[in-house]
Amino acid sequence: MLLARVAEVSREVAAVSARSRKIGLLAELFAEAVPEESPLVIAYLSGRLPQGRIGVGWSVLKNVVPPAVPSVDVPGLTLAGVDAALSELAAVSGAGARAERDRLVRGLFGAATREEQELLLRLLSGEVRQGALDAVALEGVAKAATVPAAELRRAVMLEGSLPPVAQAVLAQGRTGLDRFTLRVGSPVQPMLAHTAATVTEAITALGPCVVEEKLDGFRIQVHRLGDDVRVHTRSLDDITGRLPEVVAVARAVPSDAFILDGEVIALDPATGRPAAFQSIAARVGSRTDVAGARAALPLTPVFFDVLAADGESLIDRPGRDRHTVLTRLLPEPQCVRSLVVTDPADPAEIEAAERFFTETLERGHEGVLVKALDAPYVAGRRGRTWLKVKPVHTVDLVVLAVERGHGRRTGLLSNLHLGARADDGDFVMLGKTFKGLTDEMLRWQTERLGELAVADDGFTVRVRPELVVEIAYDGLQRSTRYPAGVTLRFARVVRHRPDKPASEADTVEGITGRG
Repeated sequence: MLLARVAEVSREVAAVSARSRKIGLLAELFAEAVPEESPLVIAYLSGRLPQGRIGVGWSVLKNVVPPAVPSVDVPGLTLAGVDAALSELAAVSGAGARAERDRLVRGLFGAATREEQELLLRLLSGEVRQGALDAVALEGVAKAATVPAAELRRAVMLEGSLPPVAQAVLAQGRTGLDRFTLRVGSPVQPMLAHTAATVTEAITALGPCVVEEKLDGFRIQVHRLGDDVRVHTRSLDDITGRLPEVVAVARAVPSDAFILDGEVIALDPATGRPAAFQSIAARVGSRTDVAGARAALPLTPVFFDVLAADGESLIDRPGRDRHTVLTRLLPEPQCVRSLVVTDPADPAEIEAAERFFTETLERGHEGVLVKALDAPYVAGRRGRTWLKVKPVHTVDLVVLAVERGHGRRTGLLSNLHLGARADDGDFVMLGKTFKGLTDEMLRWQTERLGELAVADDGFTVRVRPELVVEIAYDGLQRSTRYPAGVTLRFARVVRHRPDKPASEADTVEGITGRG
């Protein structure tokens, strides 16, 4: 397939707002592509490069060469050819790397038409934001392959990403889904929670449930198959080598084929209170001197779910069954504190649950999770059967741009432009804030947002929409300044969430519906 065709569909998808039309356009494109090309089509339309970061910054991209003139004698760029060129770019390193990258970029862009250059420029700068994200692309693949979207979605959740599933289903149809099952050793997307205002509201909505501590830790998924133990993040990255204490706990479990879902936290040895998330994230992110980092901040794994045990998949079993298995596998300190509510109409049980919430906050944790006892584990979805309750309004938003600081913040990137996810996959700005940022957080975000920068007018730096920030706020107020018609009142930064992808940020609908 030619890159020009992908560029054409990219423009068409950007020009329409109806989700059904976006799906139709993508379905036509996937039907035209050979199955082996579908992973590249998905990646390019969703604004991702299979090679990841390839070391090409705006300083190189702003000096691109004139576009090629379309001609019947010129075959045009193919997807395979572009992928090979980008792989060559990604491999460049060492002395003279800047000049070599510049040469390769000029060669690639020189062979591209104006429309192809526009797509390449947006891809390399992280500016593909036309809404053709995985959720819409998934339905396009389902339509092209004539398979139920629900079955395709489940396969994607179990595999961890859409491209390999799309390739299989476009090649083999519905039977191509059969090989995508829960496998110990293969990480799956974690189940996520919606929000409730109070514990009582959550219990009323769910019925019989379990109320668990919501730990302010780093989400992990632990797989053990025989003697092999693997620890993965919520974004499915392998961090086994950074968490030897988790590996030790997993090897002590009386089973040699299981998947556990939980978090790592750090506890003050004197008070038992949890350390700040930023400290935990820094420890998990440390790639060098793991022994020294472990000595400085030992981490404790705490688990709240089990997806498989003794080689058997448990994700379709009700929560009460999975909890029984979890407590059989692990000693009490390694299981999250919880309280079971069997009768939501009993005032005494409601009172006990509210008291559990209060005591959880007093212990230094951020709230509770309320989970329906009869609910399966829905990998990769923000299910209505898990509800989180926190004492204040908090949302996860994406940084769209940042303003340069002044006064004591001169030289730092300070005031954040914050966006929520829209239905079409784009981001809608809800406001700005610089409140809540410590000096350490300012230094960190200046470095990180500098890496994500795509444009700079000397005052405002536009960035690729990748960094998620947890924001606390007191409510919503009407505003004509922002496209959603509302803005956040007294917004302040709680913490950066480098562990969380932008696709898991809160939606405009979810925030405005909360009030």
